[in-house]
Amino acid sequence: MASSDKENSLMETIKTVVYALLIAGVFRTLFFQPFWIPSGSMKDTLLIGDFLFVNKMVYGYSKYSCPFSMCPIEGRIFASEPERGDVVVFRHPVNGSDFIKRLVGLPGDVVQMRDGVLYLNGEPVRQESSGQFEETYARQGPSGYFPQCENAPVGEGATCIKSRYTEHLPNGKSHDVLNIRDGFFSDNTPVFTVPQGHYFFMGDNRDNSQDSRYAQANGGAGFVPAENLIGRADRIMFSSAGRSLFYVWTWRADRFFKAVE
Repeated sequence: MASSDKENSLMETIKTVVYALLIAGVFRTLFFQPFWIPSGSMKDTLLIGDFLFVNKMVYGYSKYSCPFSMCPIEGRIFASEPERGDVVVFRHPVNGSDFIKRLVGLPGDVVQMRDGVLYLNGEPVRQESSGQFEETYARQGPSGYFPQCENAPVGEGATCIKSRYTEHLPNGKSHDVLNIRDGFFSDNTPVFTVPQGHYFFMGDNRDNSQDSRYAQANGGAGFVPAENLIGRADRIMFSSAGRSLFYVWTWRADRFFKAVE
């Protein structure tokens, strides 16, 4: 092959790679962002190792829609309001990491937890028992953390149990929440009034979630500004029960294309 042919072939390869990266960047910025669940704060709705795509079109766009927060956008454009009960990925207002939690408080809402029950605007949100959530007490995900258990202490390899309840939000949406312990801070909170332009988020694994019940200075999410919303989690693509996403032999057969509710 002549030198000029080699150079042309190399240039074509470089162009192909650049175009592919540009297309992937546009797709990720405007449409869907991949997200891997690293913690157990949203069990049993989301498990450690779930891999999903976040719908970025649904709430419009802000500077956080681009990688490294590089979008030159003030506030939000093409914005639409999220609904109570949505499972949302947002940018933490202080530490810059991406969190995923359930939206429970809208602007102007009064939110409080009393004895493990969610109160919205002074009214308790109805809960009903839905049995137990069981998992193996073993290290989970790349961090290798053990799950927290209501029946602790349990030995490695034993069954870890949490009480499960179905919570029915005022707009008709329902979802499961888990209980690990009673009387913890997360079960009884101050009264929170959600400021305009902000949202209040909680994890479904109520006793194991750093969310809006905790101040941002303490690692919690606090009140989350509207511009920090990245998108809504709609569907799990696949899920790995192992220490790595790429351990395909540990993928959970029952979670392929599972809707997030």
